Amino acid sequence: MTDATATLAESPVELKKSGTFKKVAWGFVGLLVGWTILAAFLGHNEPLKDAAGEVVFKPQDEFGLKTWVNLDLGWIDMSINKAVAYLMLSSLICILVGIFVVRGGLKIRPTGAQNVVELLYDFADKQIAKQTLSGTMLRKYYPFIGTMFLFVLVNNMIGFVPLPSGPHASLWGVPDLALYAATANINVTVGLALISFLVFNYEGIKEHGVFGYVKTFIPSGKMHPFMKAMIFGIEMLSIILRLVSLAVRLFANLLAGHLLIIMATGFSLLLASYVGAVAIPFGLFFYLFEWVLIAGLQAFIFAMLSGLYIGFATSHAH
Repeated sequence: MTDATATLAESPVELKKSGTFKKVAWGFVGLLVGWTILAAFLGHNEPLKDAAGEVVFKPQDEFGLKTWVNLDLGWIDMSINKAVAYLMLSSLICILVGIFVVRGGLKIRPTGAQNVVELLYDFADKQIAKQTLSGTMLRKYYPFIGTMFLFVLVNNMIGFVPLPSGPHASLWGVPDLALYAATANINVTVGLALISFLVFNYEGIKEHGVFGYVKTFIPSGKMHPFMKAMIFGIEMLSIILRLVSLAVRLFANLLAGHLLIIMATGFSLLLASYVGAVAIPFGLFFYLFEWVLIAGLQAFIFAMLSGLYIGFATSHAH
């Protein structure tokens, strides 16, 4: 009787786990099917051909942004292209995973998705936020730093997952599989960097006042006025360069990595011989190196620098 009771008590849990797994699996399948249908109708161009009718391979075509849905309002262009679609996909993944973990019930002994979410939460808390912020700024801006880290990380990671988003279609109108990262687009990284730029300058002005914030760029103590003016100019320039460094570092690393992979793959395909196979190991190396190391490292650096800039702007010791 005891064994039977225990079995009956455990069965709903097992069924619940099984049902949850099926829901997640079907959710990802539905996401992939929806993406494929959208890309098939909106996302491909006619292949570029030379005078002989041969398809011309150009690596830069992979980064072209054809308008999928035209939402040009005149004063602002809200059109959806491949970069916007990838940003939406990343946002959807972050939101659905968060809802799935919370709605599934947080357990004392986490398993599966909760393990991953808690690991990312703990890393963003201890290794990024607490290393750059303190006091009220830590409590206020940890959600911002954690969200920025997670959003950039997911964008970088899915950039190395082959999805039907290529510039050309070869099978039933479905675009070719391609590797593309929204963070390899300078407009996206500038947008993300601009958010951090506005936040740390806003907090600096709020903490010190307009003139007080400007005075933090001038060293205190006895110093020749010319030297103070020089340092002030350098500090003002560094504020602008923080925006540039955030945007360009992320963009350049992701773009360079994808170009290396595409060029190595393209080299092997264009030669169409055993000689071209030499490029395959190089392409695989670049792929693993970028996905395993660069994708996570650049998300960490972006979030870390954002936190540092907020900390510097609100600090009273310069």
